[in-house]
Amino acid sequence: MTTDRPGEIQVAILADDLVWADRLAGAVRRSGGVPRPARSAAGLASVLDGVDGCVVDLTARAYDGVAALTAAHGAGIPVVAVGQHDDVELRRAAREAGAERVFAYRTLHEHADRELGAWIAALPGRGAGEPR
Repeated sequence: MTTDRPGEIQVAILADDLVWADRLAGAVRRSGGVPRPARSAAGLASVLDGVDGCVVDLTARAYDGVAALTAAHGAGIPVVAVGQHDDVELRRAAREAGAERVFAYRTLHEHADRELGAWIAALPGRGAGEPR
């Protein structure tokens, strides 16, 4: 269970694979964010309220990754995604659905702290004194 703490960046993480969910949550934590995990579209809907950003694993069995991106982006939440490097059509669809960036699994496997850390640092509300 995650407790909201004033001033901390809340990041929804939609991933149905436990290994990726844990890896993404750890990178968010190490980057100063508070992970808000979800494993389904309904779970994502329940954690979107009040989050500052969202990370979506595109290659899931439990939900449609592009639809999840569309929902988060439509709610005004900055979104990034992770997917197969060679799935050009899915990566394009994710960008068209509102993903600011689509990371390859290997990139986040090797550099999640750097990549997600830079994204979290740039989220609106991150600067001192800025409203969330």
